[in-house]
Amino acid sequence: MNSVSPSGVQYVGRGGVGVVAQDDPLQGEESQRALQPPGGDPGGGSSFGNQQPPDGGRLKETTTAGEPDEVDKLKAKLMSAWNNVKYGWAVKSKTTFNKTSPVIVMGNSYPLSCEDEVELFRQAFVSRLWLTYRREFPQLEGSMWTTDCGWGCMLRSGQMLLAQGLLMHLLPQDWSWPEAQELADVDFEALRPRSPSRAGGVPIPSFGYSSSPRIPTTPQRASASAGRGQRNRPESCKDRQSDLIHRRLVAWFGDVPLAPFGVHKLVELGRSSGKKAGDWYGPSVVAHILQRAVSQTSEVQNIAVYVAQDCTVYKGDVVHLCSVSGLEASGPGWKSVIILVPVRLGGEALNTAYIKCVKNILDLKCCIGIMGGKPKHSLFFIGCQDEQLLYLDPHYCQAVVDVTQDNFPLESFHCSSPRKMPFSRMDPSCTIGFYAKTKEDFEFLCRDVSKALSSTIEKYPIFTFVEGKSQDYGLVGHSSAHLQSDPSPSPTQILPLGRLSNSNDRSSSDEFVFL
Repeated sequence: MNSVSPSGVQYVGRGGVGVVAQDDPLQGEESQRALQPPGGDPGGGSSFGNQQPPDGGRLKETTTAGEPDEVDKLKAKLMSAWNNVKYGWAVKSKTTFNKTSPVIVMGNSYPLSCEDEVELFRQAFVSRLWLTYRREFPQLEGSMWTTDCGWGCMLRSGQMLLAQGLLMHLLPQDWSWPEAQELADVDFEALRPRSPSRAGGVPIPSFGYSSSPRIPTTPQRASASAGRGQRNRPESCKDRQSDLIHRRLVAWFGDVPLAPFGVHKLVELGRSSGKKAGDWYGPSVVAHILQRAVSQTSEVQNIAVYVAQDCTVYKGDVVHLCSVSGLEASGPGWKSVIILVPVRLGGEALNTAYIKCVKNILDLKCCIGIMGGKPKHSLFFIGCQDEQLLYLDPHYCQAVVDVTQDNFPLESFHCSSPRKMPFSRMDPSCTIGFYAKTKEDFEFLCRDVSKALSSTIEKYPIFTFVEGKSQDYGLVGHSSAHLQSDPSPSPTQILPLGRLSNSNDRSSSDEFVFL
């Protein structure tokens, strides 16, 4: 069994020791498609997204005069046309759900043996924001790209992770999109637990019943249904306000230059780490890009993003980040916080010892999803059932939507076809997201996540919470500071507590220390 620690695999030895680096990205599904230039570090170091496409697919961005030449323009058009066709259609296939096991979506459990719970599951899934490849958007600055097909999947997964955090920040806890579509391409059967074979179950009734009021089968389910919302209820002032917030939130992720979390803005912020349009982004660098995007916008208020440092959440740094104008953290000066934790769950493949831990994390209400995927294919994980992950897939190319228009259509920003994949196919490189609205919520988050992390047979935790600030442990810089300008930053060393005083005298031959 692979016993690589997720806290340890991120450190690269200075003497050329072959330790896996945390910032090894998922190489987008497009790694076989040769879209963009190698873009390696001229100094020979590895960048955040170190696996680059072959040179044969190089798309030069500018000539010596600073303008794309005619050959580059032709290449960009051909690449865009090919990818638009390749990702513009999807193979129809059914996803089977086990009626005898609950399905987890964003910390909520839905027993699918109950018809009412199937309806609640539908609302929960379809209400998540689905952000995919888009084509024919305004040209990305400094390039000929008018689509992110073939290279922007991790950026889209990051957008979905941030969008879920903002949904929790801005909308009521029981909010669901009132126009949520019916589920498509799904089958519900009675399966043997943890068995890929079917047990001859009979599908439950179709979703056509949703046009009439649901009658819960038990008093307990009646209260649960009322708490989580029902379709076709009379629209109230609160509903109208929620709909306006929902639409405005979607617009923030629009594919226009002024959108604070759109692909144009994220690509612009990625330049600080040596990334450009057409490059592939790993889950770690995308986490830092999202942090910077939130810190620079005035559109969303009273929220901050913290990115964990070296698989460690320093509670003192979070408190410092969320305290406003020097007010006490327990008072009105506290900002809500999205915590992003880049991790690597093994070496070249997923360490199966961490599967139970990932399940526990997805079962927490404070978890806003996992930005990761399977090898060569970025996905956004939002839940699980038995030994499979539930995800939203950004690999579908849709026409751009003009979010600057009033009442722009919302249907393409929500998915009605749930998809699952086995845990065993999960790429070990990912970023886990959490949200805490208040200081008290943050304390509960630390307690609940720590408990979830401890329930694993692997002796090394995925990540840890520690008291104090990162500087107390001999670390330079803050995890939520601006992106480093160096495209190949040196990994930070975690020092033993007993040796903090002489940290400057550490030998360069030391590679890393496990927490």
